[in-house]
Amino acid sequence: MARAVARGNAKNRLVTRKRSFPPHVDAHTRVLVCGSLPGERSLAAARYYAHPQNQFWRLMAAVIAVDLPAMDYDARLAALLAHGVGLWDVVGSATRIGSSDAALRDVDGNDLAALAASLPALRAVGFNGGTALALGRRLLDGAAERYAIVALASSSPLHTVGVAAKLPAWMALRGYLDPANDKGA
Repeated sequence: MARAVARGNAKNRLVTRKRSFPPHVDAHTRVLVCGSLPGERSLAAARYYAHPQNQFWRLMAAVIAVDLPAMDYDARLAALLAHGVGLWDVVGSATRIGSSDAALRDVDGNDLAALAASLPALRAVGFNGGTALALGRRLLDGAAERYAIVALASSSPLHTVGVAAKLPAWMALRGYLDPANDKGA
């Protein structure tokens, strides 16, 4: 149940507790991409990266070489899993006005270490933005040394750098998707 907290600002807006979505993973997940907490549009649509200006689907399309933006949402999720990519968020729940990570308050983290440990093929965890990276490293704690940690430029429309500038960091994920790149392969 959502918990409401009154904020004493000029608009006297009400802040509700927001919750992340369940992880979208399977036993073949090699790369887990973690955001912080879905924004308002994503929460309203109950879909990862639903804001039309969020660059996530274009960036991941380049990583897995599939035209994700042309697909419906369920097909996008299926394509990610088929290529070894899972999704989740580091924040399980928090209060926040709007969609900015800077507005996150009263944060409860997801059990990222337990999820990672449950994924036998996991090789890398990519963190979508600085907040996800900072919180995610703490949540992984000692387990972080078992995986490659990839800092990704935020796909959020609030991070106004273009796709071309963000793409090199995101393309680093590609190397972890190929089993031939595993040590001893």
